Amino acid sequence: MSRARIRLTTAAAAAALAVGILPASAYAEAAPGAGVGARYHQQQAETIRQIPLQGAVNVRDIGGYRTWTGGQVRQGLVYRSDALSKLTAADVTTVAGLGLKKVVDFRIPMELQYDGADRLPAGLSPTSRPVSDLGLYGTLVGAIGSGDPVTQEQMLGGGRAEAYMRDIYRTFVTGPENRAQFAATLREIADGRQGPVLYHCTSGKDRTGWMSYVLLRALAVPEDTAERDYLASNTFRAAYDAQVRAGLRQSGRMQNPDLLIPLQEVRQDYLDSATAQMEADYGSFYGYLTQGLGLDLRTLARLQDRIVR
Repeated sequence: MSRARIRLTTAAAAAALAVGILPASAYAEAAPGAGVGARYHQQQAETIRQIPLQGAVNVRDIGGYRTWTGGQVRQGLVYRSDALSKLTAADVTTVAGLGLKKVVDFRIPMELQYDGADRLPAGLSPTSRPVSDLGLYGTLVGAIGSGDPVTQEQMLGGGRAEAYMRDIYRTFVTGPENRAQFAATLREIADGRQGPVLYHCTSGKDRTGWMSYVLLRALAVPEDTAERDYLASNTFRAAYDAQVRAGLRQSGRMQNPDLLIPLQEVRQDYLDSATAQMEADYGSFYGYLTQGLGLDLRTLARLQDRIVR
C-alpha cells in the first residue's frame, strides 16, 4: 500500500470511528445531507449467519453488517463461536470448509481441563489466549458439585450471579492482561497476511461477545447493531442451556437450576457495565481502542481496509 493510500485510509478509518460512536439521531443532525444513517435504517436488518454444527451452538460469521460509512463487513474472514471441544467428525469437516488459518481460544486452563481441547481440522492448532473469568468457572464447578441447595443459593442467588457477571465485564476493560489478549487478536485480524480467523471462549457469549462488539464498532458498524449481535447469543444458546438446567434438576445436583440463568444469558446491563467502565477509564470507545488496547491508526486503517468492502 502506498504512503498516500495509507494516509487516506487512516483518515477514513478515524472518521468512521468518530461517526460510528454517534447514535442515529445525532448522526442525522450532524450530516443531514449525507443520508447514510437514513439509508441504513431503511434497509432490512441484516441476517446473522450461523454455522450449524452438532457439537457447538453459537458459531457465527460476523460478516454482512452494514457500516455507517456505507460499506459492509466482508463474510468468510472472521468467525466467533463457543468451544469446539465437542465437535463431531461431520462438524470438523464443516469447519475445514471455512478455510480457517487461525483459531484463538480465550478459555482459561481450568476450562480446558474440564471441557477438553478444541477438535479442529488436521493442520490447525488453537492459539491459547486466556481471558480471565474472575474465577466464575471454578465457582460454578464448586456450586454444582456441592449438590447443596443452600450453598448454591448462597453462592449464586440474591443477585450475586448478576453482580459477578457485571464485575467480569468490567475486567475486560480494566485488566491489562485481558486488554492485551483482545488487542493481539484485533492485530491479527487486521494483518493482511492472515487468512480467516475464529475466536471463541466456552459459551461464545461473554469474552467472545465483547471481542465481537469491539471489532464491529471498530469497523464503524452502528452501536445498536453491534449490541444486537451481542444479544443474539441468547437466541442461539437458549435450547441448549435449558437442556443443561433440566439435566441438573433431573440428576438431583440442583433443585433450583434457574440460579444459572443469569450466568447462561447475555444481558444489556452486562455490556453496559463494560462500556461504562470504558468511558470512565478512556473517555470514549476510540480512547479504549487507542489507549486501552494500544492500537494505532495504521492498524485501525488496515482493519477497515481488510474487513470492510
